[in-house]
Amino acid sequence: MSETTSLHPDRPAGPPDQRSKAGQRAGVELLIRFHIVAKNARLYETNNTLFQAQVQALFDFLEVFFKDQREASFEVRHNALFFNGARLKLVHATYLIFKFLIEEFRVRDIGALSFRPGLTPEELGRFIAAFGKREKSTETPFDKLIADLDAAGVENVHLQQVLTTETFSNLHRDTARIFFLSIVHLKEAFERDQKNEKLALNTTRRLMQSIFNHLADNESFIVGLTNLKNFDEYTLNHSVNVCVLALALGRRLGLSHSELVDLGLAAFFHDLGKLDTPIDILNKSAGLNDEERRIIELHPHQGAEKLLHLKEFKRLPLRAIRVALEHHIKEDMSGYPRYFKRRDLNFFSKIVKIVDFFDAVTSKRVYRARSYTRAEALSLMLENSGTEFNPMILKSFVHLMGVFPIGTFVALDTGELGIVFDTNPETRFLLRPKVKLITDAEGNRIDGDVVDLAEADPTTGAFSRTIVKALDPEAYGIEVADYFLAQAQ
Repeated sequence: MSETTSLHPDRPAGPPDQRSKAGQRAGVELLIRFHIVAKNARLYETNNTLFQAQVQALFDFLEVFFKDQREASFEVRHNALFFNGARLKLVHATYLIFKFLIEEFRVRDIGALSFRPGLTPEELGRFIAAFGKREKSTETPFDKLIADLDAAGVENVHLQQVLTTETFSNLHRDTARIFFLSIVHLKEAFERDQKNEKLALNTTRRLMQSIFNHLADNESFIVGLTNLKNFDEYTLNHSVNVCVLALALGRRLGLSHSELVDLGLAAFFHDLGKLDTPIDILNKSAGLNDEERRIIELHPHQGAEKLLHLKEFKRLPLRAIRVALEHHIKEDMSGYPRYFKRRDLNFFSKIVKIVDFFDAVTSKRVYRARSYTRAEALSLMLENSGTEFNPMILKSFVHLMGVFPIGTFVALDTGELGIVFDTNPETRFLLRPKVKLITDAEGNRIDGDVVDLAEADPTTGAFSRTIVKALDPEAYGIEVADYFLAQAQ
């Protein structure tokens, strides 16, 4: 028995909305079957006919499920239940079953549980028997359960413990390292392209896998790192931000693991064509003239051409070439390149279009008086839903980012100021994210706690804090990314 941090497997093929509904049905069905057999484990011995029949029924369901997926994982976050990375919708008919599993996880200090292919009915029965035990209170319930499962020879059911503060700190450090390693790798790739040398695409693919893993285990933190905006290395920093946000959005849309790796590669290299754009045009503070605009608008075609002529072309997804060419084409087919004649856009291009625009308008540029805040950027994008952006994908992106996106600088009704560190997955708490306090009520700078705005007084039911409005961090001299980087130190 071993712990795991990889919780989100491949999704089946098909349109994202169909996959989402299928995932919901499978998650609820598996939860019901698991609930039945776990309850029976407290009533009957393992050799009981009824217990064995319920274990077999659970196994049969998993065996069919594993034909399309690598694992079946339940995860609890903020008192919400997730199945294979997607939040399960709570309905009245399954309310008690949801609460059962969340409580079972809580008393055993479990953050996630994953069933893996290779599981046998006998091994599943041994796991259920160990899991169903009602032990007396112990200081280390997770360690005790792991020891029981090891003794029972359970190898294909993996558990992840609820993360401690120290574990989070280590995880943040690893995530930050991967983020900055991505910028370094892209810089090396750009330099190799200029020298007409081979790109290390195998390394890039492994990097996409690492980013995917960190998104699975530490999504809010790595999304928070995309607040980092390096003017001197804008194209590099921007491309990595776009890659991270595209992968996060792709996960929400239900893309498979292999599709996500390809999407990451496409987003990573989407601006490769800017290598041929003169730096004085890219950084020009005044408006561009017609010739300079023409040169800027060449970069999608130049990027696609560079990717097409790579010596490692066979290892590159064809969709990466389309993304490089199409990421400035709007949903109504306007935009550039102006000679673009296709009647449809690649699905990956629509994803990258959204996250590319979002990161660009929230970045400081010499030709713009000020950058948009993240909340302002989402409002602007919603105004152009259906014309510039695909409505379905944009809706998923807005839900991913939240009403107050991670990194939003906010004022609270207590007079305190803070930075949104995590969104709340509960729909009724969309306006109540987790906020890092950076000033007290008098406006004094502090290294405050991360507070959950969904927390309420148990007696009165009144919320302790509420967001009054989002603020512009530039106006206050706040570098939002610094507060995320501090979590990794």
